[in-house]
Amino acid sequence: MDAKYDLHSLVEMKKDHPCGNNKFEIVRMGADIKIKCTNCDRTIMMPRRDFNKRLKKVL
Repeated sequence: MDAKYDLHSLVEMKKDHPCGNNKFEIVRMGADIKIKCTNCDRTIMMPRRDFNKRLKKVL
């Protein structure tokens, strides 16, 4: 997927977070991307390759 996202962009992921939300904010970018759930404020860090696979759309 060739989506345009940047720091502090809101993104929708394919899978829901265990809290039931699937909207996240990008908090850190680099080789790894850290995203924060907009509902419960938990953070998830994943490699950019996995992030691009799991990304549904940029909001």
